[in-house]
Amino acid sequence: MKAMFRAPFFCTLVLSLLTRAEDIVPQTITLSSRVAPAGKSLKRRALSPENIPLADFFKGTDLQWFGNITVGTPPQDVTVVFDTGSSTLEFASTLCSTCASQIQFDPDQSKTFVNGGHTSTITFGTGVGVDPVIGDNYQLQLLNGTDTVSVGGLSSPNVPLFLITEQTPTFDIDPFSGIQGMSARAQGFFAALIARGLPSLFGLFLTPLAVGNAELTIGGFDQSKFSGDLTFASQAGHGATWELASPSIAVNGKTNSVLKTKRTIIFDSGTSNVLFDTDTANAMYAFISPEIQPNPAEPGTYGIACDLIPTLPAVIDITFTSQQGKPFNLTIPSTELSVGPFANNASLCQTLINAFDGLELVGGSLLKHYYSVWDVGNQRLGFAAV
Repeated sequence: MKAMFRAPFFCTLVLSLLTRAEDIVPQTITLSSRVAPAGKSLKRRALSPENIPLADFFKGTDLQWFGNITVGTPPQDVTVVFDTGSSTLEFASTLCSTCASQIQFDPDQSKTFVNGGHTSTITFGTGVGVDPVIGDNYQLQLLNGTDTVSVGGLSSPNVPLFLITEQTPTFDIDPFSGIQGMSARAQGFFAALIARGLPSLFGLFLTPLAVGNAELTIGGFDQSKFSGDLTFASQAGHGATWELASPSIAVNGKTNSVLKTKRTIIFDSGTSNVLFDTDTANAMYAFISPEIQPNPAEPGTYGIACDLIPTLPAVIDITFTSQQGKPFNLTIPSTELSVGPFANNASLCQTLINAFDGLELVGGSLLKHYYSVWDVGNQRLGFAAV
């Protein structure tokens, strides 16, 4: 299933720190214990953070990171992408005749499953990895319900979820069963755990396949996975979307009036490539190579002869502002420029930046070069070099 920015309204949407260390005054997350007033006891015991190993779906480039959860009583294994670009939990079920390639949850085998009886259809705005969406070729039909969900050693009863009852063939390549949304407004199992005392943040270590050991830390972050200090920036919005304000972009150290436009950029761990409006995409490619041109066979994509890719510098610096008012850069290196040959032309390689008017988004191609902390309670994002 796709862990991607969805079409509006169901939904949830859907680069080393190059700024010198002396220009950044990082703020670190401090977790403090609660002290009970004299003569009283705490009504709940705080839960401890849990580390969940993540596997990398690799198809010429890193596409998705996914891990195991369990659903039901007795528990059934389900694999999901932990997706910061969505809010809900949905996964393949035995009710789905078109989900044969994924692990399927059997609601009849769970004594705690409650069928909500409501069906719905969602269409995604981006596909898995780098494939563009054309019409409704990324679409799911769902049945709502509730059940017990466990992640690592943490468990919550009566969690709202959706069973996939039908999916389009574009989902067939997915090695995972579904999506667990991890939006900026805690919902579902995460909200239930926070209510029981779990700290309201999580850390992501999304590594390239060659590095391995990718990890999600629920309720905290793993300081052994990064060097130096975390730099935090405040959420730009007040909704469920993880997004930061950016005053400028530079490509290969160069910028122009289009790239200096103030914009809000979404951070989506469930999307692999980069989406900018058409003018911005064209301005960025102008600093890389005039040979990079739109590919009309797949609207919104660009390409260049594969044998030219190694000769092209394509360092993308996106500037943000820390909570201390200091600018810092998140950088996508040149190694991310190519996302592999087009299906209709093996000699033409698709390049990283897609044109998508009305949406500006970065995903795994940026995040895998940093350790990231998603602080729901304090509404901020943190980054550190790995």
